Amino acid sequence: MSSQPLLPQQSHPNPRTSTGTPRKLILTTILVPILLIAGIIFVGIKGDGVPKDDLGLARYYLKSSPVIDGHIDLPEFARAFYGNNISAFDLNKPSKGHVDIPRIREGSLGAFFWSIFVECREDNGKDFLHPTFQVRDTLEQIDVSNRLIEKYSDTFAFAGTADEVEVAIKQGKVASLYGLEGGHMLGNSLAVLRTYHQLGVRYMTLTHSCNNAFADSAGIFEPVEERWGGLSPLGRALIPEMNRVGILVDLSHVSDKTALQALSITRAPVMLSHSAARHFNNMSRNVPDEILAKIGRGKHQVDGVIMVNFFPVFASAKPDEVDVAYIADEVEYIVSKTGKHHVGVGSDYDGIESTPKGLEDVSKYPYLFAELIRRGWTQHELSLLAGGNFLRVMRGMEETSRRLRKDGWEPSGVIYDKRRDLDPVEWEL
Repeated sequence: MSSQPLLPQQSHPNPRTSTGTPRKLILTTILVPILLIAGIIFVGIKGDGVPKDDLGLARYYLKSSPVIDGHIDLPEFARAFYGNNISAFDLNKPSKGHVDIPRIREGSLGAFFWSIFVECREDNGKDFLHPTFQVRDTLEQIDVSNRLIEKYSDTFAFAGTADEVEVAIKQGKVASLYGLEGGHMLGNSLAVLRTYHQLGVRYMTLTHSCNNAFADSAGIFEPVEERWGGLSPLGRALIPEMNRVGILVDLSHVSDKTALQALSITRAPVMLSHSAARHFNNMSRNVPDEILAKIGRGKHQVDGVIMVNFFPVFASAKPDEVDVAYIADEVEYIVSKTGKHHVGVGSDYDGIESTPKGLEDVSKYPYLFAELIRRGWTQHELSLLAGGNFLRVMRGMEETSRRLRKDGWEPSGVIYDKRRDLDPVEWEL
């Protein structure tokens, strides 16, 4: 595993501005050329150890810049197939899904978001007030993630900050972050959002496949009838509270109106944790050019990262044609609209029924990077894609949270106006 996270190489000190003594400078002047010549001779004899083939080179690069995947449904896999019984779920052996520890190591996966997910409830009512077990089930998803990380602590390490991601990677661990896939899991409450942050959640997708009390969803294969015309009044309070608390706003799954309104409100960078481009498949779930154009660091743009989804059914109207080269096309199309500082990997492994040819599981990330090497991508550009861009965005979110708290922002007291359970009652003394 990597000893260096996904960041540009730091520059070395300029000898012309060195404050060393003249004696040290003279010794440096003499020794450096000698060492360089010795190095050249050694490399000429032994070779520099850098692979010449594209796949070997991809693996070589990923050892020092491992992948940070924005969305893996390992907790849901544990729930759906093992009933959260982690004793029956051995990650050291080949999994029925896309993720296990041997394949994680083979694919140079250095960090990922454990997707905390429970289904939308169609019987939750027009105003989303019918009781459900969604908050309970969310807490169980966090619990099973905690227990798996603890059980396999030789492999995984929880990370709640960008710095902690780096530390885990340097220690040879797989940094483990939590992302919440859908505002319906908040139970209509900003207080629950704050509690989830305390439990480790660092991004939240504003919606999943259904509308909720905060925002309208894009649906999946077809749009759903909008309820709010984008964000609800409660949703307009949610975005600033996410900024203050330190939870990334995730715009995968949301309607176009929701995305545009969230981008106009947020003070922090955003992410799309697992999205495909609508350019290739005109599906409401996919991100359109209009939204891509808003992601950047120019005027009237918001810094962010679009992490590319691997699900063939999202990627193309002809899913059987989707392979490594097709996903590389998706990456390069998003880059053409946003630049190479705004793209990442959000596979959706363990949450999708099929995978692209050549990207069947987490062991296959190097094949995507090899394809991009063939297309002329440099090591630095690949390090940005692998996770450097995400770390920048996460640090931007963290800095925004620190600034807002320093400026005196207090926890939001906004309450969903359709709730009646918090109405004051008369006390008779």
